Amino acid sequence: MGNSINRVVVLGNLTRDPELKAMPNGSSVCSLRIAVNDSVKDSNTGAWRDRPNYFDVDVFGSQGDSCARWLKKGRQVAIEGRLRWREWEAADGQKRSAVSIVAGNVQFIASREAGPDVGETGDGGSPPDCPDVGLGDFPVDRTDPDDDIPF
Repeated sequence: MGNSINRVVVLGNLTRDPELKAMPNGSSVCSLRIAVNDSVKDSNTGAWRDRPNYFDVDVFGSQGDSCARWLKKGRQVAIEGRLRWREWEAADGQKRSAVSIVAGNVQFIASREAGPDVGETGDGGSPPDCPDVGLGDFPVDRTDPDDDIPF
């Protein structure tokens, strides 16, 4: 079997509040949905604009519990994990598939609008074991492979 790598890092904002669910084995999973902007060049004006991409994220165990407790819609997060592809048959008999992210690490990013509570415990800020990171920790690639496609 050949070598392969399945690793993804994204930085985005939650599009809804986290949803915590209990699994049959007694552990928990927290479902997140994030929007991650992709910069694309407008072929008419040459200006850069944001194009949103939406990803479903599963966070398991105690880290998922922390996400459910501390995160809210709109909060910025950095997620490192792996992609998971799954396939199922819908009620109408059609096969469906989806790709999601299984989080290995979730970093809570302090918003610039946040008040003095950020970084404190017990009153809406980040928990002490989930340090905030700066945007400079994740490089931004402004090249777009779709720029040369005429459609």
